[in-house]
Amino acid sequence: MSLLQSLTRRKPAERIAAEGGHGEGGELKRTMGLLQLTLFSVGATLGTGIFFVLGEAVPVAGPAAVLGFVLAAVTALFSALSYAELAGTIPVSGSSYSYAYATMGELVAWVCGWCLLLEYAVSVSAVASSWGGYLNSFLESAFGSRLPAAISASPGSEGGMVNLPAVLIVFLVTLLLLRGASESATANTIMVFLKVAVLAFFCVIAFTAFRTGNFADFAPMGAAGIAAAGSKVFFSYIGFDAASTAGEEAKNPKRDLPLAILLSLAIVTAVYVVVGLAAVGALAWREFDSETSLADVLNAATGGTTWPALVLSFGVVISMGTVVLTVLYGQTRILFAMSRDGLVPRVFQRVSRGSVPVANTVIVSTFVALLAAVVPLGQLAEATSIGTLFAFALVNVGVIVLRRTSPDLERSFRVPLFPLTPVLGVLFCIGLMVGLDGITWVVFLIWTAFGLAVYFAYGRRHSVLGRTASTAKEVS
Repeated sequence: MSLLQSLTRRKPAERIAAEGGHGEGGELKRTMGLLQLTLFSVGATLGTGIFFVLGEAVPVAGPAAVLGFVLAAVTALFSALSYAELAGTIPVSGSSYSYAYATMGELVAWVCGWCLLLEYAVSVSAVASSWGGYLNSFLESAFGSRLPAAISASPGSEGGMVNLPAVLIVFLVTLLLLRGASESATANTIMVFLKVAVLAFFCVIAFTAFRTGNFADFAPMGAAGIAAAGSKVFFSYIGFDAASTAGEEAKNPKRDLPLAILLSLAIVTAVYVVVGLAAVGALAWREFDSETSLADVLNAATGGTTWPALVLSFGVVISMGTVVLTVLYGQTRILFAMSRDGLVPRVFQRVSRGSVPVANTVIVSTFVALLAAVVPLGQLAEATSIGTLFAFALVNVGVIVLRRTSPDLERSFRVPLFPLTPVLGVLFCIGLMVGLDGITWVVFLIWTAFGLAVYFAYGRRHSVLGRTASTAKEVS
């Protein structure tokens, strides 16, 4: 087999689906229904962004920032539809990595999986590392005291030495994940309902101070302002694909995965738009700045009363817990799929008697906890966005390729207006990638180069698909 042939070898979609759930020493258990899968994606998507993103969106669009959420949702929808088709066709844990393996070959799949590792590991570390700051805000509001900076902030922050709250939240989430997917999904469901209840509480309070005059000058910056707001809030939608990483633990994946992805996007969009309307109705858009949070809106709406902001702070702490849980889960399942293909060490596919990849979970959690505790992530956290957009673009391309290479494959969901929808998905992703900062591209290129070195040093040599091809050649 030539080098080019080995790099472009594809793993048949039927074979990927047939291997679903199987690991070394055991199998993953199918325990998740539609509700759990939907709330998994909602938990990953509905994070801290909504509590703070309006401060960036409203100043550039005015009250029309609520349309920015709609624009961002439409942008996300193109990729969500492609995810839905592939998740219903290839319902496995690898998400876009597995989809790329079936459509574009091993090298592209590896790069996609490598980008997902950047997206998941760094983003969950960033969320965990900032959890200490929000925990301190809650403790100060509730009890008038804070944890010392030396043990609640990473090095590089003022007075920071080690971020113990980051280690704590990762440790607690790890305990849940080790109990099993069903228990993790139940905990996530409870926390998501709490988070939505807190946001509903915000809307109720904010609507008591609602002024229709705040919408008089609805779009002061015109369409350009709405587009700018859409770009700023788009990354609040990242995470709707979380259900696709649970493909091997879903009870009815072909039916439920597409529904969960699309339902979660619809739920999150509705929440964002209602929260945006309530916030702008309670606080004139000219009073927003980059530091404005929903807590500030509540303070203005209630005349400085502190207890509503305290309830909201509790919601922020809970929301970050759900993001850590769902993203850490997704990270382990993607590594599980990559390990089964031989591209990363076998330890990541070992399944215990409790149908849990214990070693995988412990290794990933330890790495994430250390990263969050002692590394000032800073600009690196922003680089996760480019890896996400790259994966989204590949999923859209994958739909087009699989329609051509396997037109008769059973699909429980089909992208409407094919091929226009996936083509628009690719173009939107590329457009957002082009608009990212130069340092983000530098980090992405360095990470990709490092990943290619790892692939040629280890992945290509241990590829199960490659070994199967070599054995078949020897036999013939």
